[in-house]
Amino acid sequence: MLDYPPMPNEPQDSEKWRVVEASFITSAPDLRGCPPPAFPEVAIAGRSNVGKSTLINTLCRRRNLAKTSSTPGKTRLINFFLLRIEPGTLRLHLVDLPGYGYSKVDQSTREQWGKNLAEFLEKRTLRGILQLVDARHEPTALDLQMRDWITARQVPAITILTKSDKLKQNEIPQARKRIIDRFHLREEEPCILTSSLSRKGMKELLEAIVRWMD
Repeated sequence: MLDYPPMPNEPQDSEKWRVVEASFITSAPDLRGCPPPAFPEVAIAGRSNVGKSTLINTLCRRRNLAKTSSTPGKTRLINFFLLRIEPGTLRLHLVDLPGYGYSKVDQSTREQWGKNLAEFLEKRTLRGILQLVDARHEPTALDLQMRDWITARQVPAITILTKSDKLKQNEIPQARKRIIDRFHLREEEPCILTSSLSRKGMKELLEAIVRWMD
């Protein structure tokens, strides 16, 4: 059941594809605890506090499907969500991965998070990865490392610039160009600016995800 009303001036049918059902399935500390891949899987990766949970809630039109927090490093588990998309009967798992780069935990914890993340990415068959980057800042070394991993393994990816509503209008093209240049994105690789306030980018993002399912 969806609980986001339409945004002002946004007709209910303005998006070709819509998430009509979304539910939390389970959390897993590592690959061994993950459920069987019964549906196509799309993973969400990004540094701590980049807005992964907010993106999930906005995409699915749910306020509290994924738990948000102002405290970086809150998501320490691999979280699975089942989405049903219409028109059609498309179902997929959206997999929220632990945020990388949170420094205010001990070294052994950071190393374990990194190990669990690497194992999941290496051994799970994914239709694609949504890599989130804060639109306001330069990509971090870990952002670039994740991008290098995606490029080396030729995994389909969508680069998502979060928190674009915090930029001035004239700063938006510069922010997008900065990420395209730093990530060496090809012309056909999506680079989408998003906003949780206006749902900016959600239509484009959902259409790109559906194309992966083909």
